[in-house]
Amino acid sequence: MNPIICIAGPTASGKTALAVALAQELGGEVVSCDSMQVYRRMDIGTAKPTVEEMHGIPHHMLDVAEPDEDFSVSRYCRMASPIVDDIVSRGKVAIIAGGTGLYMDSLIRGNAFAPFPSTGVREKLEAQADAEGMEKIHAWLTSVDPEAAGRLHLSDRKRIIRALEVYLETGETITEHNRRTQAIPPKYSPLWLGLDFADRAQLYHRIDRRVDIMLDMGLIDEIKGLLHSGIPEKCTAMQAIGYKEFVDALQGRGTIAQAADQVRQSSRRYAKRQLTWFRRNQAIHWLTRGEGREEIITQARQVLREFDN
Repeated sequence: MNPIICIAGPTASGKTALAVALAQELGGEVVSCDSMQVYRRMDIGTAKPTVEEMHGIPHHMLDVAEPDEDFSVSRYCRMASPIVDDIVSRGKVAIIAGGTGLYMDSLIRGNAFAPFPSTGVREKLEAQADAEGMEKIHAWLTSVDPEAAGRLHLSDRKRIIRALEVYLETGETITEHNRRTQAIPPKYSPLWLGLDFADRAQLYHRIDRRVDIMLDMGLIDEIKGLLHSGIPEKCTAMQAIGYKEFVDALQGRGTIAQAADQVRQSSRRYAKRQLTWFRRNQAIHWLTRGEGREEIITQARQVLREFDN
């Protein structure tokens, strides 16, 4: 049995339920790979598994940061990699489950990330962007790293500034850095499972229903509590789908019903982007979902049997 299993797929596809079911059967532990479930007190809007849903299975990489902290792929890998190593060293199966493709791919590759120095360069770039506008900052990036600039939309301020920071601090463009690290053999060789639907309308229906369930569970009160505790509405965590839309409504910029519709639409678009990302991974064994939960577990068991022989 491969000691590491990755379960990937779009939002609302049932990754957590499958991870728990396999962990129960294989003696495994779940490592969450979700860029939003890392935040404490952001439970409902991130679809963080409840204690009941965990069924006694240990879950890692949940609630490891405060909502007003910036969290990055490099920080995720620094924290998650030792956890995976520990699970495997104890003879358990590490089941890495989530929909944040960049985090999952980087963890498996064992990427060596460009440093995040505290020399003031990023702060100067932020101030320059405020003073001169992102068009000028993006043009600067185009002059030193046209490939990265071509990938990044003008609205992606964080990554544009990050790319320039890497160049100014190291003398190496982020494109060169990424190309060099991707040439290194991956740290882990997991068995990959992917969840998708034969009928995309089923996925969209699940997404719509999830939004309704989140509202019934008290998502609005969760968001109010975060804002009242001093969490800035513009911080990275509060810009997540399912939070920023309702923050706008609570601040008088639309209604709750309009926000819910926006969340449904944004979640569908996000699901499409997730599937596009994971479809590039030729190692993934795709499991086709229907309405029932048991059928997907049966498909997963079949893949595991094939690769355990």
